[in-house]
Amino acid sequence: IFTAGNSESEGQKAVRKIKEETLTGKVEFLYCDLASMKSIRQFVQRFRAKNCPLHVLVNNAGVMLVPERKTEDGFEEHFGLNYLGHFLLTNLLLDMLKQSGTHSHNARIITVSSATHYVGKLHLNDLQSRCSYSPHGAYAQSKLALVLFTYRLQHLLTANGSHVTANVVDPGVVNTELYKHVFWFVKVVKWMTAWLCFKTPEEGASTSIYAAVSPEMEGAGGCYLYNEERTKSAAIAYDEELQRRLWTESCKMVGISDEASRLP
Repeated sequence: IFTAGNSESEGQKAVRKIKEETLTGKVEFLYCDLASMKSIRQFVQRFRAKNCPLHVLVNNAGVMLVPERKTEDGFEEHFGLNYLGHFLLTNLLLDMLKQSGTHSHNARIITVSSATHYVGKLHLNDLQSRCSYSPHGAYAQSKLALVLFTYRLQHLLTANGSHVTANVVDPGVVNTELYKHVFWFVKVVKWMTAWLCFKTPEEGASTSIYAAVSPEMEGAGGCYLYNEERTKSAAIAYDEELQRRLWTESCKMVGISDEASRLP
């Protein structure tokens, strides 16, 4: 098991906890800052050097409602970290996933989105939210982009006959540090109602775990999952032309070749 993140101390804490609870020594932390294209590429190099198979990739990092600011590569932070970071990481690891998957045991890609994607709008002519910045709008757009990306990725994997599936997960409203940038009033309401309305981190992770290991999901890709069940995402997310255009633009932004452009 490899866990990746942008905090060495938190990463090592997670490793210790997993080892204590599972009594296995095969857990390792690798540093990766998804807000940095350079860091992502360095992480992939270090991971490749381990010569380990890659059966499951869970894309779970994110920021929410942050003030307007840019990543070191000049991307609006929601779009750059939540979406482009995962887009690049997944593409750089795709060959390893393809090598690890078999006909009877597909490799699996699980990407965590949010119900917020239902109100998201994808502005292909302004993905960086430069015209008018709204924390809510930028966050929702990044989460919609993750759903579009997952559906396009599954289409390409199927077209290539790859033994890899890609699914997207809505974890629900989870009581985590993700809410640190909301207004003080919302924080007070959250503090008062978290025990009633919010899922614990363990509960929030359940659907991702289901997508990663459940026999019921073997060979199933292109699904939107909530509470361990397949459900419908926003209608716009099924727009194949929009999926294609976002994919092509994303390849340009992160500097990888768009091999998918030769496929329907």
